[in-house]
Amino acid sequence: MQRALELPGLRSGLPEVVAGADRLQRTVRWVHAGEAPNMASLLKGGELLLTTGLGLGSRPAEQRVFVRRLAERGIAALVVELGPRFTRLPVAIVETARAAGLPLVQLHREVPFVTVTEEVHTEIVNGHYALLKEAEEVHQRCTHALLGGGGVPKVLTILAGFCGNPVFLETPDGRLLYAAGPDGSAAGAAGPTATGPGGAKASGVDPLQAWEGLRGRAREEKPSSGAVLVDVPGGGPGGPGTHSARARIVLLAVSAGLLPVHRMAAERAAGSLAVVLMQARQEEELAARGRGDFLNDLAEGLVSAEDAPAQARVLGFRPGDGPLLPVVMRLPDGTAGLAPSGALALLARVVAEELASVGLPFLLGVRPVEGRVPVMLGLRAEGDRADVAERVAAALRAGVERSGLQRAGVRPPVVVVGVAGGWAPVSTSLRHCAETAAAAQGLPHRPWHDARRLDTDLLLWRLRDHPDLAAFVERALGPLQAHDLRAKPPLLPTLETYLAHAGRKAETARELHLNRQTLYNRLARIAELLGTDLDDPQTVLALSLALRARRHVA
Repeated sequence: MQRALELPGLRSGLPEVVAGADRLQRTVRWVHAGEAPNMASLLKGGELLLTTGLGLGSRPAEQRVFVRRLAERGIAALVVELGPRFTRLPVAIVETARAAGLPLVQLHREVPFVTVTEEVHTEIVNGHYALLKEAEEVHQRCTHALLGGGGVPKVLTILAGFCGNPVFLETPDGRLLYAAGPDGSAAGAAGPTATGPGGAKASGVDPLQAWEGLRGRAREEKPSSGAVLVDVPGGGPGGPGTHSARARIVLLAVSAGLLPVHRMAAERAAGSLAVVLMQARQEEELAARGRGDFLNDLAEGLVSAEDAPAQARVLGFRPGDGPLLPVVMRLPDGTAGLAPSGALALLARVVAEELASVGLPFLLGVRPVEGRVPVMLGLRAEGDRADVAERVAAALRAGVERSGLQRAGVRPPVVVVGVAGGWAPVSTSLRHCAETAAAAQGLPHRPWHDARRLDTDLLLWRLRDHPDLAAFVERALGPLQAHDLRAKPPLLPTLETYLAHAGRKAETARELHLNRQTLYNRLARIAELLGTDLDDPQTVLALSLALRARRHVA
């Protein structure tokens, strides 16, 4: 507003500021001239209103309402030209403007309003152009940095230097990825010194301290002048063709205020970062698929035991002299096919992060078509297998949860651990793991399955579509299945638990939380329905196989 008063058009009217002199730094968004009594309803806010006062009313009450409504609308200033309507502004108008904090100016000489409008509008347009030019210059610097291989940290450092404040890149859910200070420091958020090399601080303020302060506020609310949030578009959970955010740039006012040009620069930088992140995601997924293809070829015998170590080294896997341990995680059916773009790259990354905590060399890949995640680990000794299997299985499940692929109501992934050995035997073991992982999807959930104990289930799974297997299940368990459909309590769980404990009644009763007599009654009823003797070894074998086969043919 102060600049508008200095332009020739208004200056020739001998302007006198009679109210709101301390508010003249307000930004004028547009200029409007009018004399209607309902002027406030015609404005949007931020305007400089020019008037001769014809619409202000003749009574003090009308004048107060007119000025108060303009102030409530949020206009930048009210300029009244003295003349036939007012020789000087009424006290009611001046006092109301002062009370409302509205800049009020009276012009002692007549001026062409069209001239004032043209001058101010030209100034506004020139100002916008200057801002756009500044933002474009920053965008060009960011583009040159990317083309020169600078990456995300360099872009954020350029933006932070331009804004004079720390700049952050976070995930849509608020996890910090990178931090950069205006002093040129920048780093990822993987370690405790994300302020940059040597622990440099941004203009005397640690960016991470500023970040922690920002986390304490409700960032989802409309940001104040203390922060600017700009989405890096595309590729979020909504997948291709949506407007979901891949990440978010956060500008924080620590050392200086944030201006509109800073938001413009951040919006242009967001476009450049979107390309970088998309490329990184594609390269990451291609690399994960490449590792998965190698492990699949190894399992299929397409890579010899002699060539495998060299190819593994190219992929970054150097296991040492200890035995190799194959592990396969299989996602629930349909998960990989329904995953949004980039989800498998994210899965590979977060699973790798979790596996790093195991402390052993590993090679991890993805096989999206089969929904498999094959892993090869280098053990220190053969005896480490059970302990490593437990920790690897936990890491794999944690990675799936972090990636967002574990949907509510869906069975958790199956983890199968093979037999440890050298490159030649581990090739066969890896294939066995992949096959048994598919068969294990119908089994009760366990943290991990030992592939050596799944041969029977694998055989039954291979026969799952054969009519003879379904007929076998019906002959062995048909009467019991029919009973459980119409009567309670169901008896199949009792039989399954009884056989799992090799006919030991005390252990069966404890697991089912039954007293012994109730268990005896149920077992007698099962024998009666099936017309068989539960103590006969051949009967027990047939029922055990039928119960296992039932999981695959149901």
